[in-house]
Amino acid sequence: MEGLPPGYRANVGVCLINDDNMVFVASRLNVPGAWQMPQGGIEEGEDPKSAAIRELKEETGVVSAEIIAEVPEWLTYDFPPAVKAKVNRLWGGEWHGQAQKWFLMRFGGDESEINLATGETDPEFSEWKWALPEEVVEQAVDYKRPTYEEVMKTFQPHLSAGRATKCYSAKW
Repeated sequence: MEGLPPGYRANVGVCLINDDNMVFVASRLNVPGAWQMPQGGIEEGEDPKSAAIRELKEETGVVSAEIIAEVPEWLTYDFPPAVKAKVNRLWGGEWHGQAQKWFLMRFGGDESEINLATGETDPEFSEWKWALPEEVVEQAVDYKRPTYEEVMKTFQPHLSAGRATKCYSAKW
């Protein structure tokens, strides 16, 4: 894939927002207390945009969403040693970390559409919530936090639109 750094697994991330510009996050089943946005690997022959739509549906059940923005470059993060050993065993290969294409999507459905156990894949999350952008960064696992900061900074013009009634201090 064009621009993909060597040694990094091609991946997509989805920053799903609601009408109040709150961000969807879910708590991982295997890492209690670790909240993250939907993300997943890009399959052979799949383009990042299609992968983002597929991953969102597989992980959350959401199909009522439209892409409104994209981070133009690949964002990378390195795995900590214990995570690296585990994922390299699971995925096969020798990955330093992940290179991600991030998409901002607006949720257009009813919350009843959200289903963390769609049956399409093994569930990854135990619960979900809508969070402020700065909470998304604060509640991410340490090694993903710089990537999340970059994602929120890039999408900030979209996230702050229509939020004048809510007071908060952005940390980016």
